[in-house]
Amino acid sequence: MAAAAGKAASQPAAPSLAGTWTLVAADRRLPDGSVTRDYGAAPQGRLMIDDAGRYAVQIFRAERPNFAAADKAGGTDAEMRAAVMGSSTHFGSLTVDWAAKSLRFTIEDSSFPNWRGQVQRRSFTLREDVLSWEVPPRPDGAVPISVWRRVSSPTP
Repeated sequence: MAAAAGKAASQPAAPSLAGTWTLVAADRRLPDGSVTRDYGAAPQGRLMIDDAGRYAVQIFRAERPNFAAADKAGGTDAEMRAAVMGSSTHFGSLTVDWAAKSLRFTIEDSSFPNWRGQVQRRSFTLREDVLSWEVPPRPDGAVPISVWRRVSSPTP
């Protein structure tokens, strides 16, 4: 995982991000500095990173309502909107710049189609088994913040 999700060539002692992570918080910092929940009171999510730097991330609002029709194609406009706005998923490749404390996501595909093929950077912190990152500000100035706890590391 040399230049990918693990050790940078110039810093062989850098920790690895490879493994499985569970979502602890999905918040947003508003322009006034206050922090609010972005995906409800108890968001659910997984982040998986392999040794080659391939990743998949899923974030879900736990309070998303079930579709009354019990059929994905039969959802109402409100149910469809809640499903889309209550989730964020993407996958691709991840590289880490340990010196700059920056993650570089090369997004292959996403639940938000506009992100397909984008490269996005996020500042991050890693403290023991807790990884957090900030997404660049949204048009309204809010900064999404994701916090993850390591569940497992890859086996050697």
